[in-house]
Amino acid sequence: MKNILFYLLGLSLSCGCSDTNTSTEINSTEEGIFAKLPLPAKGERVATFAGGCFWSLSEALSELKGVNKVVAGYAGGTANNPTYEDVSTKLTGHAESVQVYYDPSLISYRDLVKAFFFAHDPTTPDRQGPDEGPNYRSIAFYRDIEEKRILDSMINQINNIHQYSDTVVTQLLRFKTFYPAENDHQGYYRSHPESTYILEVSQPKVFKFRKAMYKQLKQEFQSTNDRKL
Repeated sequence: MKNILFYLLGLSLSCGCSDTNTSTEINSTEEGIFAKLPLPAKGERVATFAGGCFWSLSEALSELKGVNKVVAGYAGGTANNPTYEDVSTKLTGHAESVQVYYDPSLISYRDLVKAFFFAHDPTTPDRQGPDEGPNYRSIAFYRDIEEKRILDSMINQINNIHQYSDTVVTQLLRFKTFYPAENDHQGYYRSHPESTYILEVSQPKVFKFRKAMYKQLKQEFQSTNDRKL
């Protein structure tokens, strides 16, 4: 039965998903297909992470107090303006990623990193659940020395307290470029609530995240989580 479920999930994946900064942030030239990448508002900061399918990661991080918006996309590779199909070949070097726009007066970068490590399993190289390949690897992109220091500290803490049974394998990469994904992938978790993949893979991850980060959730998601307990 488990093999049948993973086969069905595989079919679902084939149709979808499975500051001091000097780097570039690029919009696709194919107007209308790819999401627009907003510029940070005044006082707003940006963080970029990869942790498996961007459908659940986008939803989880968007539920945090102080997070204003999350854009799904691709980062960590070398190909320019990749499509979902390009990234799915596992040849671009890119991973499914999210770009988080947040208010540092409401949520710190450290708390955002903490949430990222609760939102996925950072101990499985090139895999998250049924999703396999380098395009599903765990990456935290840092924009300056302080962010790198926080990431190193958080990983050491997670390993020292044995938060997971295995060691964290998350890559720490200097942020270079983030490419926004196609519009169909933006907000996918909420727009496809009856999807088999969402119900069987994404939803359990989001519910687990809500329990772990309850105090940092926006009020409406605290209430939603209470109803699930």
